[in-house]
Amino acid sequence: MSESFRQSSIMTIIGAAGATARLASSLVVSVAMASCCLANDISVAGETPSADPVDLEFFEKEVRPLLAEHCFECHGSQSETLQAGLQVDNRASLLEGGDSGAALIPGDADGSLIIEAVRYESYEMPPEGKLADEEIEALSRWVEMGAPWPDEVAPTPVTSRPTFDLDDRKTNHWAWQAIESPEPPQVQATDWPRDEIDSFILARLEEAGLPPAADADRHVLMRRLYFDLIGMPPTADQAADFLSQSDPQAVENLVDELLASKHFGEHWARHWLDLVRYAESRGHEFDPDIRNAYQYRDYVIRALNADVPYDQFVREQIAGDLLPAPRLNPDQDFNESILGTGFWFLGEWVHSPVDIRKDESDRFDNMIDVMSKTFLGVTVACARCHDHKFDAISTADYYSLSGFLQSSDYRQVRFESIENNREISEELAALDARYRERVAETLPNEPALDQLSTPLDEAAAATVVVDYAEIASPEYMQDGFIFGERPRHAGDAVLARTDAGATIQLAKRNAATSDRFWDGLESVSGPATNKRGALVKIPQSGRTLRTPTFLVEHGNVAARVDGQGHVFACVDSHRMIAGPLHGQVVRPIKGEKQWVQLDLNRYVGHRVHLEFTPSTDADLSVVLVTDGATDEMRAQLEQHESEIADSVAEYESAVDSAVLEQWQQLAADWAVEREKLSERVNRRSALAIAMSDGSGEDDHILIRGNSSKPGDLEPRHFLTAISGEPLEIPTGSGRLQLAEAINAADNPLTRRVIVNRTWHHLMGRGIVPTPDDFGVLGQRPTHPGLLDYLATEFADEGQSLKDLIRRIVLSRTYQMASQTDAAAVAADPKNLLWHHRPVQRLPGEAIRDSLLVLSGRLDATLFGPSVPVHLTPFMEGRGRPAHSGPRDGKGRRSIYTAVRRNFLSPFMTTFDTPTPFSTMGRRTVSNVPAQALILMNDPLVVEFSRDWAERAIEQFDEHVERIDWMFQSAFGRPASEQERAIAAEYIAAQASARETTADSIDVWADLAHALVNTKEFIYIP
Repeated sequence: MSESFRQSSIMTIIGAAGATARLASSLVVSVAMASCCLANDISVAGETPSADPVDLEFFEKEVRPLLAEHCFECHGSQSETLQAGLQVDNRASLLEGGDSGAALIPGDADGSLIIEAVRYESYEMPPEGKLADEEIEALSRWVEMGAPWPDEVAPTPVTSRPTFDLDDRKTNHWAWQAIESPEPPQVQATDWPRDEIDSFILARLEEAGLPPAADADRHVLMRRLYFDLIGMPPTADQAADFLSQSDPQAVENLVDELLASKHFGEHWARHWLDLVRYAESRGHEFDPDIRNAYQYRDYVIRALNADVPYDQFVREQIAGDLLPAPRLNPDQDFNESILGTGFWFLGEWVHSPVDIRKDESDRFDNMIDVMSKTFLGVTVACARCHDHKFDAISTADYYSLSGFLQSSDYRQVRFESIENNREISEELAALDARYRERVAETLPNEPALDQLSTPLDEAAAATVVVDYAEIASPEYMQDGFIFGERPRHAGDAVLARTDAGATIQLAKRNAATSDRFWDGLESVSGPATNKRGALVKIPQSGRTLRTPTFLVEHGNVAARVDGQGHVFACVDSHRMIAGPLHGQVVRPIKGEKQWVQLDLNRYVGHRVHLEFTPSTDADLSVVLVTDGATDEMRAQLEQHESEIADSVAEYESAVDSAVLEQWQQLAADWAVEREKLSERVNRRSALAIAMSDGSGEDDHILIRGNSSKPGDLEPRHFLTAISGEPLEIPTGSGRLQLAEAINAADNPLTRRVIVNRTWHHLMGRGIVPTPDDFGVLGQRPTHPGLLDYLATEFADEGQSLKDLIRRIVLSRTYQMASQTDAAAVAADPKNLLWHHRPVQRLPGEAIRDSLLVLSGRLDATLFGPSVPVHLTPFMEGRGRPAHSGPRDGKGRRSIYTAVRRNFLSPFMTTFDTPTPFSTMGRRTVSNVPAQALILMNDPLVVEFSRDWAERAIEQFDEHVERIDWMFQSAFGRPASEQERAIAAEYIAAQASARETTADSIDVWADLAHALVNTKEFIYIP
């Protein structure tokens, strides 16, 4: 047997002969896998235990040849590139494993990843095709035998295993370096720059010996500004007015006017919505609604119009629900900040996942991916299964961020009433506390409740996972205020309503109890298209008690309750309860004192919290929650509760008549003050998706990203390359601390990312051309000094996006023409030095909005529920809305058209509006036949063109005036003499051919349609 054959690789898992296999084997990085501790049955990792000669013969005849054939090229000691960090030509290397842990567990074939992979149970190895059954059996048998291997010297690899050195990666990549404050460079042509921005651009051009382009024509600049700032064209009158001005401040005045326009926020919100994968449905099988998603869209529009400082904007998105002083709407005083957190929940959801923990992991992965790309410009989600392949981001970083999400929760928030009612709730708590104290002063002594009941049996007490008699203040959580600031304690004075009027009674139990003070709350949702789920009909918003999260250990979960309502067991944050698979997590609560039981046996080992919601205008009390209590144990808990209640009742019955008279007066006064306070409650409120805090938890690192294989806990912290120390989180999720870390002055990413995005949207390409990826696989900045200069100025000037935009568009760089210099193009064909401003195609929204403006149908109303998408006959599938929206979208701007994942607008997708699955900071800009075809044949385009022509005919009798007006409307300029002649000739020829007059609407509609189909209509030079 040759030496080269003896050094054959091992691992059919990742084997492959040829380039295809080498490429596929990189996916197997994780097959090198599972967990180093799995090899604990070996005394020393590299030691080969003595083996039976028969077993060794089996290995040499059946196993080594098999492994050699499939694995050596990519995972042997002689591999040019060691794939997956895994060397497989010796036993010790197999036990040690590769990037994701051990690949071999001697004696346990089912637990060994090498066998899992060749069986195609997770990974599919070899990638070129599955092994024969007898070959898989041979490998499995070898592992069960203890993986015998001859006692031989391990071969020395020609390449060293790549290691993850976070500090080295941080040191050697530009994005992790501190932001500098460079001085603008000196230039030779000192008369060219209008701003320091121009000096950075010109300096590089002069260094390359290239001239900047001339200034853009006045009408070109005007049209460019309109589309870049508000996403719509100037009207003919606006264009004519601007072009007639000789004021040297005219451009600056126009910029200020456009930045102040209410349409500014609509246009720039569309850029932001691309980042947060905005949609109004969940996709997948039935495309159910994301209820009230439009409120997030409207929040973004208002925030951009108000020029909210960017650091505040970030803070609101990450933790707007936790701000001690939230930003209030200046007109209606509702909480704006909390609406920002809606972005977390705009992703896809599955209604009946079989593996509910994996579903949560997938949802969290999308949330981490979107958050990290949007705010930081790095791909943290690439570290889900292993340390990032290229960037200074570890798997520990990924799961530290996952902990923030695990500690948070979803809700539909009553955002219009929450701040007003929070103030009322605080006053109510103080009022009730004052009267409880006054009642206590009338009593000679209070009952010693801890001495009035039989101590609980330890076994029964051990089943209690939530006890409202002893719950800590930070763990007393609710959506709204109806359960008060704390549970009621047995013996507390409470104001009760009876037929005889208000009376004072003593609470008979320790329980979280709803307060009828808050009756009549009305929560308003936007129109529903595909409303699904068992939770939709339960009035949870502002009326729900949430228990701390606990681990289900037995599955027999029961809650001691009194009243009417519902209980929902939220398992691994899964909320789309539609269909029978998880139907047992929602149960009605009917009648008085009872146990409501939930069969959670299928969720043993899962994280759960319970949510209790009273029926409308009904009472509900929750005493405690058990897991695993028997009937006998529950009876003992009931007995304990009854003994306390009887003791309080006995004490209360002994109160003398004089005290009762005092109580009667106190009750009357108490009721009057409560009634006055009640009049100020805001009972009606719109709803919006938002985040709330839950139990503060750290997440486990999942081995290979596998939700069924949790590893060590990872404390919540920010990215290690920036600030990886565990955050000081006094209570709750820690998202507020995370927001501060993202906004921190020493974070080199956040400000660079946003100024780069702004430059990208105004110039057509970012200073970093990959705006969502500042990592190694992204492109480096073309002008790093300019990037840091803008980031520094942005911070120093208050993080105003409008000021940043204003500065860029008033620069000479922005105002360059798109005409190119042949020598410059030859020297810099990709225009990396910005020797001209590239021509840009309008996005689909701007094209449609332009048609709306031309047709005269534009409804400029801001905000409100989205207009249902118009459904063509070809838009079929499950979850198809029952009703199609109007073809013209009710004349509303494109941003107000509903975005349904399974039924996206064909017009928008044709013009590269992204599908909302993850962050898309740089849209594809294609030039395909479908775009020309849709402008030529789409009934909406034809309809709008005809409306435009009708407007021209109604306003002007002279053909030349009509033609000029149409050119001015479409292109921001009058027609040239040649264009007038061609248009007039076309009108005359068509009228003659159709045997009609030259004023025929059909003829002018065709001219309008022809103008819409010109390149000038959809491109901005």
